[in-house]
Amino acid sequence: MRKCIRCGAEMEEDFKFTGGYGNVIRKKGLTGKAVYPKAAVCPQCGEISIYVDEEQLQKLID
Repeated sequence: MRKCIRCGAEMEEDFKFTGGYGNVIRKKGLTGKAVYPKAAVCPQCGEISIYVDEEQLQKLID
């Protein structure tokens, strides 16, 4: 459960983050391990949080 950094409300998670070349995070240049961020949206104030879930984060660490 993600909490909004603005108002503290519980955020709606697991939205797909898309947009040009900004939707992939790579560890080492263009040939490194790629992870795909997700977005969470606050239903109260509209704040958007872009994050990498635990499974994708593990790909970057390994």
